[in-house]
Amino acid sequence: MNSRERVLTVFEHERPDRVPCWCGASVEFWEKAKKELSLDDEGLRIRFGDDFRRVFAKYAGPEFALKHPQATYRTPFGIEREGYGYGQPLEHPLADASIAEIEKYSWPDPVWMDVSKIKVAAEAYNGQFAILGGDWSPFWHDAIDLIGMENLYIKMYAEPELVDAILTHLVDYYFEVSKRVFDAAADIIDIFFIGNDFGSQTGPLMSPEMFERFMAPHLKRLCDLGHSYGLKTQMHCCGGIYELIPSMIDVGIDSLHAVQPSCRGMALETLKAEFGNKIVFNGAIDSHHTLMEKIPDGIREDTRQVLKIMMPGSGYIAGASHDTILEETPVSNVLAMFDAIHEYGVYS
Repeated sequence: MNSRERVLTVFEHERPDRVPCWCGASVEFWEKAKKELSLDDEGLRIRFGDDFRRVFAKYAGPEFALKHPQATYRTPFGIEREGYGYGQPLEHPLADASIAEIEKYSWPDPVWMDVSKIKVAAEAYNGQFAILGGDWSPFWHDAIDLIGMENLYIKMYAEPELVDAILTHLVDYYFEVSKRVFDAAADIIDIFFIGNDFGSQTGPLMSPEMFERFMAPHLKRLCDLGHSYGLKTQMHCCGGIYELIPSMIDVGIDSLHAVQPSCRGMALETLKAEFGNKIVFNGAIDSHHTLMEKIPDGIREDTRQVLKIMMPGSGYIAGASHDTILEETPVSNVLAMFDAIHEYGVYS
């Protein structure tokens, strides 16, 4: 099997030749690994055995002057951020807004995202890899940016219609961007990949009831969009989300990434037994206690144990339990994980 065939076989919960591999890493780790191994981007993906490739739309809209001199990033929704990575919001412009003010807010135009080069980028892989596409669509995080987290929780109870209005505008934008992507290249994209973190180390960031009320309808809308183009859907979601997984399955999420076993409720044996035939799990090899704290021999053993739990019956993609392997993670440890996946992840 090639990588694409292997991944799509797993999405059908059928047995491939071996467990597919997934590699997500921070820019800092990626540059460090390329330097240590004397490889370019594609060479590093091949060394790790990554079965996926991703294509992106490019921003081609108006340029906005930053209001805050310390800002390092601006989201599509006008939120300026400062700090490590994408940073933290410097203000919450809709914190005290009425529904009328929300309707008048300067929401971005989906046509600002240029999709014209996506198909060519995907075609360059010659059908060898599973192609990820569509907008990341982090509408939960954007709502937090616009209102403030504590304020958002309060308004979910006190002014639910106001929260509905914000979420609808956010998802309208992401829906239309992804629709444009799929109109341009759905015939060569395999998986609609989105991301929202609904969990913490100690459990979900909201009750299952609130998740059903506010989040599930928008996730279903995005999943239905992907499925209407014949694509599988995968969602990145950090944290302990055991209680939310049934709703995620119900709305049509085909694969859940990145599965953090160190969080409450995320015991791999339980996840596999209860949901393994209903959703593909992607990740699950502990990024913290295994990849950052152990030596290669220990990493190989931990990886073998994860495979022993997760690979029976298919429905599993192996990789780190966080999509951003951090710079401080030794390259030798990541190599040990991927080499162990290739050694122990073969179906007889």
